[in-house]
Amino acid sequence: MQLVLNEDQEMIARTANDFVAEHSPVSRFRALRDANDELGYSRELYREMAGLGWTGIPFDEKLGGAGMGLAELVLVVEALGRQLAPEPFIGGVAMGGSALALCENAALREAWLPGVIDGSKVVTLAHQEPGARYDLARISTSATASGDGYRLVGEKAQVLDAVGADALIVPARTSGEPGDAEGVSIFLVEKGATGLTVERQTRLDHRNAAILRLDGVACGQGALLGPVGKGAALLSEVIDRATVVLCAEMLGGMSEAFDLTLEYLKTREQFGVPIGRFQALQHRAAKLYMEIELSRSCVMAAARAMDAGQQDAAKLVSLAKARCSDAYVLAGNEGVQFFGGVGMTDEYDIGFYLKRARASELTFGDSSFHRNRWGRLGDY
Repeated sequence: MQLVLNEDQEMIARTANDFVAEHSPVSRFRALRDANDELGYSRELYREMAGLGWTGIPFDEKLGGAGMGLAELVLVVEALGRQLAPEPFIGGVAMGGSALALCENAALREAWLPGVIDGSKVVTLAHQEPGARYDLARISTSATASGDGYRLVGEKAQVLDAVGADALIVPARTSGEPGDAEGVSIFLVEKGATGLTVERQTRLDHRNAAILRLDGVACGQGALLGPVGKGAALLSEVIDRATVVLCAEMLGGMSEAFDLTLEYLKTREQFGVPIGRFQALQHRAAKLYMEIELSRSCVMAAARAMDAGQQDAAKLVSLAKARCSDAYVLAGNEGVQFFGGVGMTDEYDIGFYLKRARASELTFGDSSFHRNRWGRLGDY
């Protein structure tokens, strides 16, 4: 596996970094937070990003996509992560878009995926439930047969990019008990459906997220993404793809946090010299640099493995998430410590990266979960 960028990928990365730095610097993220913006991002800017082809990168050309893969999408999302750009690439592209692209219901795919690709629609995945602790099969939300369809009852938490979404993809249990892989069915629920409540959550990192409550939401047979009771495999693959994309965002965030910290080490003076001259800080900065570069290799390997359908792809996804979780938290912690007292203030951006690191660490499984998964997949 070649872990270097080709010419086209270098162009994608360069274009993405330039565009995001110009149109969505961290100051924009700060302004949205200060305004307590309901949506937390700009639909207009998101459509502009779609116009650049970013939202269609991993999808089939027949549906308007670019026909590339995660190896290219992660380059764009890394640039977004550097500036904490809040547009819905995790929920709307990596989760909702992937679920539609991989599902067996061609009618749903053709009805919704083109809108995801051109940026006119946001479709996200509501998979996480209270108390599930990263277990994708621990689903209590029920889908009970009713007439020609089903009635959905339950609650989902931390649904990324759910506020303002046009539709939500909801795994529910049509049979079995929470924890069983069999019996999971996946439905598409449009916004405004009777019995559907989307309650905005305020997160540490200010990402768009919501609690989803379903009180007898009616879904017809046409709302099923695949065969009844056979949705676990689709859900697992979608979350693996989304985990790779999240790792790319984390890679961008830790890289920017490191750059901010290096700049401060070069300019902050103590005892008449820049503090970057102190050997102890140099050693800590060198360790952080190595952790970031190791994370970069892991993210690239996981993205390429998913694109190629390699047998060990899931194992590489867990490797990437475990390393990125630890490295991003380290970058945030070290950055705040190197900045000293001012690093604890809201005036400096470094604190935003620490908060995003802490929230991202727990999304799709923390480092301990993924180390255990890596070992289990390797038959240790």
